[in-house]
Amino acid sequence: MSKANFLFTSESVSEGHPDKVCDRISDAIVDTYLTADPYSRVAVETLCTTNLIVLAGEVRGPAAITPHTLEDVARAAVRDIGYEQQGFHWKNAKVEIHVHAQSVDIAQGVDAAGNKDEGAGDQGIMFGYACNETDVLMPAPIHYAHAILKSLAEARHSGAEPMLGPDAKSQVTLQYVNGRPVRAASVVVSTQHAAEIDQDAVREIVRPHVLNVLPEGWMCPEDAFYVNPTGRFVIGGPDGDSGLTGRKIIVDTYGGAAPHGGGAFSGKDPTKVDRSAAYAARYLAKNVVGAGLAEKCVIQLSYAIGVSRPLSVYVNTFGTAQVDEDKLSDVLQQLVDLSPRGIRTHLGLNKPIYARTAAYGHFGRAPEPDGGFSWERLDLVDQLKSAFA
Repeated sequence: MSKANFLFTSESVSEGHPDKVCDRISDAIVDTYLTADPYSRVAVETLCTTNLIVLAGEVRGPAAITPHTLEDVARAAVRDIGYEQQGFHWKNAKVEIHVHAQSVDIAQGVDAAGNKDEGAGDQGIMFGYACNETDVLMPAPIHYAHAILKSLAEARHSGAEPMLGPDAKSQVTLQYVNGRPVRAASVVVSTQHAAEIDQDAVREIVRPHVLNVLPEGWMCPEDAFYVNPTGRFVIGGPDGDSGLTGRKIIVDTYGGAAPHGGGAFSGKDPTKVDRSAAYAARYLAKNVVGAGLAEKCVIQLSYAIGVSRPLSVYVNTFGTAQVDEDKLSDVLQQLVDLSPRGIRTHLGLNKPIYARTAAYGHFGRAPEPDGGFSWERLDLVDQLKSAFA
């Protein structure tokens, strides 16, 4: 039996965290290619450090997208985040481009030909998860950790909090009683700030954002509310620490509350099942919980490079299912074609919708009119209910 009373912690990092700067640049490049050609292939990584941005990877797309284009995209992403600091400035940073054509060996495994359907862009395992702890069917600790930083970022961008910098981290520890979250045991927020304010001032800037995000009565004790515990956080972002694409995979998903296959999302076009199949797994798990068939659900999909059908589809509801799990797996596969092409078609993934996913989580977000976060839709609920009526 699972433990009923416990503490669980998840962390988030802001759009200005060095790794998230890199995720944002890489996903902006994916969007640039998909805007020009929805069937472009992109796998681009970014490294950033003090006034240096390095792009590396492989692409197959329109020749009109040149290294100069990619440099402009990188600078625009950094500008939008808000970096105009001496050690990292969108206009002054050096940008190196090391992007080449996609390997023909990889391409032939993915491309459809003759009777061969389009294959997966790589082997791997992907997980999706949902639970009924929050209204967006996400684990509560990561949901609130993201929301705190998003609130701070919105205040910074609007000018309401001009003393804050782009780099920030949060960590939320919740107390669970009988398996349900009931309050925050501790909250940690570290945020970059202007040199002219001290730790106490930053604490009072942060406090209302935490109070507004947490449910009423959930605030942690004062001695467990940590804001900039080192005392000073003026030098931040890529000037304070180097960043890389794909280093925050637990932040991107479920905050450690569910398994992770290991593959990062950012910088990859949707033929890469690291991204598209993880979205499909979340979509299926969310609809299972949304339909009331289980209180929590994890789904694992596995693929082989060049093979169109998943090698396995695993469903686990942790003993909370109201229906037979074996039948549930069969029904889910009947409702959604889980081949790479089928996933992309069903969720409409060949669109420039990825830069917005690079911070504050790929899951638990609202579906958008242009197809963004389509994997958060609950449009299978009625069909699932009917299948088990």
